[in-house]
Amino acid sequence: MKHIILVALSVFVLIFFSSVSINSFADIDPRGDAQGAHDLDITTFKKQLEAMEETIRKQQEMINGLKVKIETKEKVAEISNPTNMEENEIEQVIDNYLMKKETKKKMADAGLTRSPYSLQAFWDKGLRFESENGNFKFKLGGRMYNDWGWLKEDKDVLEGIGDQVDGTLFRAVRLYTSGEIYENIGYKVSYDFGSGGGRPSFADVYMELKKIPVLGNFRVGHFKEPFSLEELTSSRFVTFMERSLNNAFAPKRNTGFMLYNNLLDKRMTWAAGVFRNADVFGDSQGDRSTEGGYSFSGRITGLPYYEDKGKKLIHTGFSYAYKNAFENEFSFDSHPEIRLADDFVDTGSFKADLANLINPELAIVYGPFSLQTEYTFADINRKRSTTGSNVFTGFYVYGSYFLTGEHRKYETKKGAFGRVKPNKNFNWGKGMGALELTARYSELDLSDRDIDGGKLDDVTLGINWYLNPNTRVMLNYVRAKVDRLVSSVRLDDAKADLLSMRFQIDF
Repeated sequence: MKHIILVALSVFVLIFFSSVSINSFADIDPRGDAQGAHDLDITTFKKQLEAMEETIRKQQEMINGLKVKIETKEKVAEISNPTNMEENEIEQVIDNYLMKKETKKKMADAGLTRSPYSLQAFWDKGLRFESENGNFKFKLGGRMYNDWGWLKEDKDVLEGIGDQVDGTLFRAVRLYTSGEIYENIGYKVSYDFGSGGGRPSFADVYMELKKIPVLGNFRVGHFKEPFSLEELTSSRFVTFMERSLNNAFAPKRNTGFMLYNNLLDKRMTWAAGVFRNADVFGDSQGDRSTEGGYSFSGRITGLPYYEDKGKKLIHTGFSYAYKNAFENEFSFDSHPEIRLADDFVDTGSFKADLANLINPELAIVYGPFSLQTEYTFADINRKRSTTGSNVFTGFYVYGSYFLTGEHRKYETKKGAFGRVKPNKNFNWGKGMGALELTARYSELDLSDRDIDGGKLDDVTLGINWYLNPNTRVMLNYVRAKVDRLVSSVRLDDAKADLLSMRFQIDF
């Protein structure tokens, strides 16, 4: 078939050329005399010959092109379809080429793509923005927890502490923005709209210099001091509605400087900072009586066992804090592990100089099962008092189990737990989300020597329903038992039964 087409094309070209030649020479005057030869325009004749040569050249190119197309078509017909491996290799080559900065710049200059500085918006468990060249990254996020509680106390609690009233509150309402500028500058600005009945205040407000050789990262501003696994795990991801009783000792947020980094392929983290006592807006002006009094906090963690991207792990950690007293006074208090309840134990304010806080921590994850515990030892130095120092303690231990097979997610860069992602998001008839059963025992002892702040024991049972990575419903039942002398009323094993429910969304 190929040869027939080529012969036909050759005959067509020969006929065409012959007709062109006859017509061209027909224009020559046949007279042989000198006058006829003179009339013949030699220049015109040369132009006609050049036009013929150009026509022949173009026709030859056309024939060659048709020949190549025919041969190529036959070869392709003989070749089987490319394998998946061949297709993947081709796609990889194209992707690699398109990912080159030079290629992106050429495409942007040609108007085929956006500028490398333009922002692309996308959703990744929250609203994210990122520039084409990756130099600028921004997040917009927030959280809302709406709590409901039903509380019942015995006669002793009623007389000594007061009536525990049912109710509801917004435990957290926050908005924040965070991101990176030119890859090595980070920031976060978070504002709390009066959560838990308090007044509006700052949460995290800081900037940081990232990727410092050897040292890692440097942060300055208002943020959490590096202390305690449970405290440094965001309230968005903690297992229970409220952190445990010994969280009464955790330094929480302050204004200061901190260095932090991870080592050994993120199997180890460390953080250390110097802080100044500050109010909820990060200002230290309220602490006028301890000028020059700074505090120190440090934490180190390790993963002696880590497999299957965190589905199985053992976390160990140790925190230490050296705290100067605010206005030369300390006070510690705590409500049972439901925010709607009153404070059941309370030292009141007492004169003191500084506190040494020690906090070992341990966590185990084995598939859907997890176990976590911490113990806090607080040694309060009271040089201004004739009674000497006081020692207070607290600890907790809890376990959780995912009925639907998920596991707690561990963030190796932070040495803390992160967001749970259900195997199947909740959708009518298609998925139920993730279900987690929880149980915890915690204890806080705020009585020592001349201070009788009381002792509180809590047993908490709960269930968490994760509809998707950003939404969950929590139900906690707390059995609280308190021993304390309150206003001449002695509470011995006074009890309260507390039930609370939370509707949470964060992004």
